[in-house]
Amino acid sequence: MLASLARGIGFLTMIVLVGGLAAFGLGFFWFITQVPSEEIRLSDKADGIVVLTGAASRIPDAIELLNSSRGQRVLITGVNRTTTAKEIAALTSQNERVFRCCVDLDRSALNTLGNAIETRRWARDRNFQSLIIVTSNWHMPRAMAEIEHQIPDAKLIAYPVVSEKIKGEPWWSSSGTARLLLSEYLKYVFAVMRMRLDADIG
Repeated sequence: MLASLARGIGFLTMIVLVGGLAAFGLGFFWFITQVPSEEIRLSDKADGIVVLTGAASRIPDAIELLNSSRGQRVLITGVNRTTTAKEIAALTSQNERVFRCCVDLDRSALNTLGNAIETRRWARDRNFQSLIIVTSNWHMPRAMAEIEHQIPDAKLIAYPVVSEKIKGEPWWSSSGTARLLLSEYLKYVFAVMRMRLDADIG
C-alpha cells in the first residue's frame, strides 16, 4: 500500500516537473517573440520621450527623436549620481544647450521598477499623456510592462535599440546572447508576478 502510494506521488511529481519545464520553455519562446529584432522608423509623436540608461546608444537615439520633434522633452532615468549633464551630452553630437532646454535627469532610479516610478512622476508633473520609451530591445518587454503598470492610462510607444551583435546573429548561436535573454525572461516573469500581487500602485 505504502509502496503504491509512493509510486503515485512520484509519478505526479514527475508530471508536475515535466509540465513546469514545458510551460517555462513555451514561455521563454513566447518572450523571444516579444523582443523586437529590428529598430523601427518611428512616425508617431508623443508628449514626452523616456530613455532608460544602460547601453550607450540609447541616449543618442532619444536625443535624435527629440530633435526630430517626436516629443517635447526627454527624461533620462537611472542616471548615475556622479555623472554630470556635460558628460551625458558628450555621448551625442548635440551641445549642452539641448540638455539645458529640454532634457531632465533622474538620478534616483536604481532598477526598472524605479525607472517606471520616476517616469510616472515626471509624466504626471508635466501632464504628459503619451510617451515614447527608449531602451534596448531585450529590455523592452519588461520596461513596457513596468511603465504600463505605473501609468495604465498613458499611451506608450516602444522604440527599441537593437545592438549590432543581436542584429548580426541569431540568439541561439551565441551563448552570451542566450544567457542575456534567459536572464531577462526570468526578470520579466518575476516582475509580472510582483505586479499581479501589487495591484495598488499608489
